[in-house]
Amino acid sequence: MSRLRRSVLEIVANSPLGQNMLRLGRIFFELFAQPPDMHVHRADLAADVVAPDRVEQRLARIYAVGIAHQKLHEVEFLRRQIDRHAVAQRDAPLGVERDAAMLGKKPEELKLISCHLGNGSSVTAVDGGKSVDTSMGFTPLAGLPMGTRAGDLDAGILQYLMNKYDMNIDTMLDILNKKSGVQGVSGVSSDFRDLENAHKEGNERAGLAVDMFNYGVKKLIGAYAAAMGGVDAIIFTAGVGENSASQRLDIASGLEFMGVKMDAEANNVRGKEAVISAADSKVKVLLIPTNEELMIAMDTASIVKG
Repeated sequence: MSRLRRSVLEIVANSPLGQNMLRLGRIFFELFAQPPDMHVHRADLAADVVAPDRVEQRLARIYAVGIAHQKLHEVEFLRRQIDRHAVAQRDAPLGVERDAAMLGKKPEELKLISCHLGNGSSVTAVDGGKSVDTSMGFTPLAGLPMGTRAGDLDAGILQYLMNKYDMNIDTMLDILNKKSGVQGVSGVSSDFRDLENAHKEGNERAGLAVDMFNYGVKKLIGAYAAAMGGVDAIIFTAGVGENSASQRLDIASGLEFMGVKMDAEANNVRGKEAVISAADSKVKVLLIPTNEELMIAMDTASIVKG
């Protein structure tokens, strides 16, 4: 249990929900005593790991932080405590398998960009079936602006706001995690459906929040295509990715230079597997519904089987 506690504390940094999960786990372990090697803890945020098999993958894991002249491997550890990211695409492996099947190829033959978009969001670059980069970092706070999380920002902003409003770091992080993102920008909601409705009613801040989010996803797609030296397919999944045709179209618009060509009619679909790019699109765009529960079950079965 002590080993589990150390692992969970790393993965769910600053997550009260994660701490509650750990306490509930302890209760269940005590109620249903089994051999220690039969207890499997698989958090939904611990699926995809950026493994340092190549130089590029190692570069994606490092933060340029200098603390007391630490050696490189010590600085790299700061980023790797949740393996640059235990928070990465929760079900990216399943999406990769389905993508490959839909394209009639093996995962090892493909360069993919998986966009898991919803109240919590991340974008993952997958090269040859392995994650090589992802938008989240040491905690889920990094990356895209989400429902209530701020996403990437200049760290100097923290000092400015803390000094201006006399806040400590805990208060600042609470704001960044729970009161920012599209909710903070819109002043309306963390739910993208509410933002769409508010924008239709003339709320410009709601429209700005959605536009900002879409722009961030588009930037990451371009960045990861460059990092991998190309891309064969882009996957949209999760709440927004599966259900918002308008946001998918907005994100893909402007990517024609890299071979993306959308089919507006094919894109007019919700929550089911589909190729939503045009037949002559060099880069295929796919909608693949997420299935986090299945991925957790598959991982658990794999662990138990050894």
